Amino acid sequence: MAIADALRLLLLSAIWGGSFLLMRIAAPILGLAYVAEGRVLSASLFLFVLALFRKRSGGLLRNWRYLLTMGFFNVALPFSLFAYAAATLSTSQLSVLNATAPIWAYAIGLALGLERLDFKRLCGMVTAFCGVVLLFWGVLAASPDQFLLPVIGSLSAAFSYGIATNYAKANARLAPFETAHGSLWAASLLLLPMLFLWPVKQVPTAESLIAVVGLGIVCTGVAFPLYYRLIRDIGASSALTVTFLNPVFATLWGALYLAEAVTPQQLLGMAVILAGTALATGFRVGDLVRRRKPA
Repeated sequence: MAIADALRLLLLSAIWGGSFLLMRIAAPILGLAYVAEGRVLSASLFLFVLALFRKRSGGLLRNWRYLLTMGFFNVALPFSLFAYAAATLSTSQLSVLNATAPIWAYAIGLALGLERLDFKRLCGMVTAFCGVVLLFWGVLAASPDQFLLPVIGSLSAAFSYGIATNYAKANARLAPFETAHGSLWAASLLLLPMLFLWPVKQVPTAESLIAVVGLGIVCTGVAFPLYYRLIRDIGASSALTVTFLNPVFATLWGALYLAEAVTPQQLLGMAVILAGTALATGFRVGDLVRRRKPA
């Protein structure tokens, strides 16, 4: 891997790891609806300006059904669920549960006949499930009423990403940038009614508003094109490394800025989940360090 690609990978991991920190800052004050809509709308506006600059805004209306579906499963639903969970769970817990998305994508692909059953990948799914149990066993046993729904919500968000992944594979009609741009606008419309159902929890602070804008522009608008650039330059397998690096940065940001404690049990649970995810996705470290052949 070229040095520039490695730096992009680390930058993307730091950005997406930071998204959970920003959600933890904004969600307790603004609530799930305003965090999700603020994030999506600011990202949509950012990509709209970028699309005008790059003259890449065609074909969105013709593919509105595809973009509406992607906007729901890949943006509106998971963003809302993670915003809800962020009021309770730590940044490290949120990021590790998000890292199970490739497992759900594989399981859904199996159910739809898009993937083949593989014993090693199946073992990875079981391992990751055991890691989730290990990570949350203590808090769920002590306060099930407080933690159960946020954990289920986070796993459901990851499951929604899995649906979107398989849907995109089977129905891809636009380039990645146009898909990201159009699906964000679709999600903005889908989330709009939620603003009337879930009001702001507290008077917005400058910090919470900056966090939402940062979620939209940096963690979504900047991160999406960066991720697609990595897929193009180093391949999907190597780009998948971001899944395993996100929790590292999320844990670091949470400890530095929110003084979140990390116990040995949490670290072990995180390690088991990430190891299971690596098995389930077929990820190999060799894919990352192997040099690309010249075209």
